[in-house]
Amino acid sequence: MAKGSIKVGDEVAITATVRKRVTEDRVSVLIPSYSQPHSIVDTTPNISSGQQIELRGPVTRVDDDTVTVGGKDLGITVKRSAVRLVTSHVAPKQAKA
Repeated sequence: MAKGSIKVGDEVAITATVRKRVTEDRVSVLIPSYSQPHSIVDTTPNISSGQQIELRGPVTRVDDDTVTVGGKDLGITVKRSAVRLVTSHVAPKQAKA
């Protein structure tokens, strides 16, 4: 595995663009390389159409050129080029007996 590659358990960020406010607590967003409509919970009162926001979540699956990002509001599969690594997951060390 090359350094800087994304693996299961890593925290990644996706930069999304706000489309419009759907309700007072939900916002519709455009996510790069994700062709479905998506809305997230956002209670920020001063959010406007066209504004860039960052969505973060853990990687739950990695395929050849796609990454599935889980989390509270996510659960989407996007191309690797659409995500940015925030924190790399380090497996816990096993204690010696």
